[in-house]
Amino acid sequence: MTVTRFAPSPTGYIHVGNLRTALMNYLIAKKSGGQFILRLDDTDQERSKQEYADQIMRDLEWLGLHWDRVEKQSLRLDRYREAAEDLKAKGKFYEVFESPTELDLKRKKQLNMGKPPVYDRAGLKLSDVEKEKLRAEGRDGYWRFLLDQERIEWTDGILGPISIDAASVSDPVLIRADGQVLYTFASSVDDIDMGVTFIVRGADHVTNTATQIQIMKAMGGTPPNFAHHSLLTGAKGEELSKRLGTLSLKDLRAQGVEAMALLSLMARLGSSRPVELFTNIDELAEGFDVGTFGAAPTKFDAEDLFPLTRGYVQGLSFDQVKDRVAALGVPADKAEEFWDVAKGNITVLGDLEGWWQLFRDGATPLVADEDREFVAQALAMLPAQPWTTETWGQWTAAVKEATGRKGKGLFMPLRKAMTGRENGPEMADVMPLLAKAPTL
Repeated sequence: MTVTRFAPSPTGYIHVGNLRTALMNYLIAKKSGGQFILRLDDTDQERSKQEYADQIMRDLEWLGLHWDRVEKQSLRLDRYREAAEDLKAKGKFYEVFESPTELDLKRKKQLNMGKPPVYDRAGLKLSDVEKEKLRAEGRDGYWRFLLDQERIEWTDGILGPISIDAASVSDPVLIRADGQVLYTFASSVDDIDMGVTFIVRGADHVTNTATQIQIMKAMGGTPPNFAHHSLLTGAKGEELSKRLGTLSLKDLRAQGVEAMALLSLMARLGSSRPVELFTNIDELAEGFDVGTFGAAPTKFDAEDLFPLTRGYVQGLSFDQVKDRVAALGVPADKAEEFWDVAKGNITVLGDLEGWWQLFRDGATPLVADEDREFVAQALAMLPAQPWTTETWGQWTAAVKEATGRKGKGLFMPLRKAMTGRENGPEMADVMPLLAKAPTL
């Protein structure tokens, strides 16, 4: 059975970059009838916040990405200690004491000598006496994983064959001096323990994957299959990472972006297949293929979400929006008619409020100076309410007869006078919904 996972850190809100990872993993599990795990990587106790964890769950529920179970790394600390002791016993963990300044000096020295800035494994040569002396000096030891210096190879689901020489990579630090277990280790333990079989994540994790494959094998586990998607850039190819905070799902939702519009874009963006609007996740999963995605940086423009949102919203039935319409205060006997008239002129559902305000309160006429006399004459000829779908045609015909105006010169000034807008639904449909006649 295919088991995938989405493992956000609850140190902030989910943004579009996180969503790409979550969605790909979800669709792979959904398509195969497998399991999708939500795993909160919350070992950083200082930065992890419950409010962020709660918002992550709300965002996923809004999108319809329902998880099969929730796991929290903060509840598995004993398991990580157990796994660490096992690897220490196998000679795969070793204690080191260098300060960040000392490591930086080593790297600079290696670079000046034309060598790769890889950790020199000086910690391996320390005797027990030397370690005790360092502790007596006030230094705290931390732990690195001893990599086998061989080529690490796998066939990536997006990037194809990958081969990384472990000798070109520093032995990763997996446990800090304060005892905090770092992502690379905790994630490896979890993926093996939880039976994860497929992981999709960003291309910035490729080197992590290489080291994690060795960690998993050292634990006696079988590494899952991996696929690394490209990173998102801005619409002009600029780095997006600094703007991701403004592209949180929470903020996009507040702007009126619809869940299916967002999912439809992210499920195809960066693939060889065109973006199209889907109406439900089952359709999305059925046609999903991680192998169609490319390695090149993927341009993301938040503005692309609004045409998709418009298409989705305008395709909704009255039953799907009746609660939203009722919340505006639209009378029940006018609600469906209001939706039918307004829906073709909105991008997000929030736009309905402006149309109902117009129909309920009337408009402030928009009248050009050269049309003022004409509009005043026309309004004087406006039939008394109630108005019907026939009123517009009858009224404009009478005004045409009286003034000689026709075409755009007739209709546009009257539309602007009645609605205060240059564009909108057919005026024949608008007239019955207008509660008040405009006054100049």
